[in-house]
Amino acid sequence: MGAGRPSRGCGAAEQLDRTPDQLSLYRDVVARLRPDAINYVFVDEAQEIDGFERAVDGLHLRADVDLYVTGSNARLLSGELATLLSGRYVEIPLLPLSFREYVTARRPDLGDDAILRRALARQLFVDYARFGAFPYATALQPDLDLVRDHLLGILNTVLLKDVVARRKIARADTLRDVVAFMLDNVGNLTTPKRIADTLVSTGRRVAPETVTGYLTALAESFVLYEARRYDIRGRRLLENTAKYYAVDPGLRTALLGDRRRDTGHVLENIVYLELRRRFREVCVGKLGTAAVDFIAESPDGPTYVQVARSVAEPSVLERELAPLRAIPDHYPRLLLTGDEGSFDQNGVRQRNVVGWLLAATP
Repeated sequence: MGAGRPSRGCGAAEQLDRTPDQLSLYRDVVARLRPDAINYVFVDEAQEIDGFERAVDGLHLRADVDLYVTGSNARLLSGELATLLSGRYVEIPLLPLSFREYVTARRPDLGDDAILRRALARQLFVDYARFGAFPYATALQPDLDLVRDHLLGILNTVLLKDVVARRKIARADTLRDVVAFMLDNVGNLTTPKRIADTLVSTGRRVAPETVTGYLTALAESFVLYEARRYDIRGRRLLENTAKYYAVDPGLRTALLGDRRRDTGHVLENIVYLELRRRFREVCVGKLGTAAVDFIAESPDGPTYVQVARSVAEPSVLERELAPLRAIPDHYPRLLLTGDEGSFDQNGVRQRNVVGWLLAATP
């Protein structure tokens, strides 16, 4: 956290050396403000300070402060702070690198060479799916051991700091089992009871209510994202079942090992994260007994998305197209696959997923 001094350059920032309470945070920042300039103030991990909401609100009210608050937990904008700042803030969610950003990070020498970038994209996509795209992990690739150590360090820090300590969880080993189960089942519809029953069958005693609390904490800490289920015909969100996706596919490799299976679910996870970058809300769809992988909402209406590793077999193509064709409206429909080429399938756009990830538009 620091108060920027524009006249001294972008590197001139002061940093507090201790963790203050809300009052000392406010006073320490104000003491460093320059009276004849706009001061850029950055407060990192503000939720670690008891009562931080009042300090943030006080700083935000000052005409000489341009305030930026960052944090790694959804508690940052929950409760009192959201009420105090209602309508007076802009939230910018951040995810690990998109595939476009990842390609640039891995091969900065490509510049704007779109042809060469596309030629290398498939090779880089394999690494993207295995190692993930946390920025520093990208610098460590393709050394799997280094990447794994780095990602496990991130995961363990989040679990111990944001989940175990904050939730006062007594059984960290059970929490870790839940995380492993969820990473092994990304893209599968699940319920807390099913998770609890699976863990009980392996000798780990845990109640569904406890699993519910774990899932909430993991979502608040951005380890997992919950995609709620939406009934397209009934036009309502469904309770009890949801899909969960990892914030980064590399966490799955780090915790479960470098297993080249379930590539379809990993692909679905990657598409889900990209849809979150491009659309304001993403759900999973239900249409009778059929499923639509994603419903991505924008101000112009929904886009329906199916994801498949390959639809080269006619029966598989028909299976993936059928739910999209059955949707009773005329909003865009998109089928993303690992197959080459872009086609129009009677109103459904079929696109290669790597090309779609590299594109700047939905």
